[in-house]
Amino acid sequence: MRCCLAILTVVAALAAPAAAVADKRVALVIGNAAYQNTTALKTPTSDAADMAAALHRLSFEVIDGTDLDKRAMERTMRQFTQRLTRADLALFYFAGHALQSGGQNYLMPVDARLRSEGDADFEALPLSLVLRQMQREAKTSIVLIDASRDNPLARSLARSLGTRGSQIGHGLAEVRVELGTLIGLSTQPGNIAAEGEGRNSPYAQALVRQLEVPGKDVSGVLVAVRNDVLQATGGKQVPWEASGLIETIYLRDGTPAPPPTAARPADPSEMPPDYDKEMEIAFFNAIKTSTSPAVFAAYLDRFPRGTFAPLARVMMQELKRQNGAMPAITAAREPTPVPSAALPTTSPQALARALQSELKRVGCDPGSLDGQWGDHSREALDKFARASKLALATSEPSEAALAGVAAQSGRICPLECARDEREINGVCVARSRAGPGTGARRRPKGNTERQTTSPFQVCVGSRALGLCTN
Repeated sequence: MRCCLAILTVVAALAAPAAAVADKRVALVIGNAAYQNTTALKTPTSDAADMAAALHRLSFEVIDGTDLDKRAMERTMRQFTQRLTRADLALFYFAGHALQSGGQNYLMPVDARLRSEGDADFEALPLSLVLRQMQREAKTSIVLIDASRDNPLARSLARSLGTRGSQIGHGLAEVRVELGTLIGLSTQPGNIAAEGEGRNSPYAQALVRQLEVPGKDVSGVLVAVRNDVLQATGGKQVPWEASGLIETIYLRDGTPAPPPTAARPADPSEMPPDYDKEMEIAFFNAIKTSTSPAVFAAYLDRFPRGTFAPLARVMMQELKRQNGAMPAITAAREPTPVPSAALPTTSPQALARALQSELKRVGCDPGSLDGQWGDHSREALDKFARASKLALATSEPSEAALAGVAAQSGRICPLECARDEREINGVCVARSRAGPGTGARRRPKGNTERQTTSPFQVCVGSRALGLCTN
């Protein structure tokens, strides 16, 4: 009898719909903004930082990089591939410029220079290479590309090719998927995606908002992302995906959270037990007594539908009203009081993780965003304090430090270059005897290896056509 029951149990399990919460999760997140040979972008660095933080909270091992040149992208991709062995779920996210040429999609490093159609093979990273590496090693692969942005370099290349310029397509090309793979693009193939006016692009903002919703599978997440982007862009941008998934994948298991009401912030006690709000709690507790409307605006940029978003909007409007009613010479005043309802306490690890994420956003790299406050994190906060001229204790994470970093916009920590290098347009380049501007570009010190100019040349076609690169 026991044997029969066991057999029936196995049969019932096999007959049930496939659903999985992956065990080993590995993600690669890249955000390229500081392009040297085409229009620089505003949001990819913040997009990548926020995506990396969200994936950390979803138990991914995250490899991330920002403003990577070609060699750094290839090296980071190789590191990612090495971590994929026996992975249940692999995720790749890229924000930056990309183009399609001859029906193939290419992700552009910050030093890409395209003079001919063949240059894409040597100057950019083929999306097909990313897919091939992930599909070879991981059980399930998810690829999210926020890169169909207006690219003047692609338009210039298309014009230079004349009648052959049709090979350089508008936006990205449609991608065929294999079984076990899902590909999501920030907009439909052949279209242009918006970069956005705030901290994030519409696509990245929607992804960060929806990825951590409990009890929603990946396909449901992307439907919610599409609706958010449609609303944010007035229907002009329609995210697209193609799926070959053969099982249901949940990024966060559990019961879906109840939708927040417009009348009041969601009560944390009403949330499911596993609903992760630690980073938001740490952020809000750090800024709740601020007298700067910009700080509450920063919170709303990061958590537009957060638990405390309605309260933050009220406080921001009140601060704006008070600031507008006061003469410019008025002395410091009492901050707007927070309602007496008790706020959740901040988790020390969540506070450290939030501070690490903000330090990385302003160019003060703390290393891993894991909530462990080690030497790298202390050095990053010390660099920030010196650069911003704020008096901050750096031995441990604090709400004062988080509020101070959150109030900043753009890069605060200066770029560090080696003695034989100099800064040009936000990147380190080697000094060359041949004259300024001819040095090989390299990543900032501590992030990558030095590139040297090879004495050999690679030619596409013939040397007479001039399609040669070192």
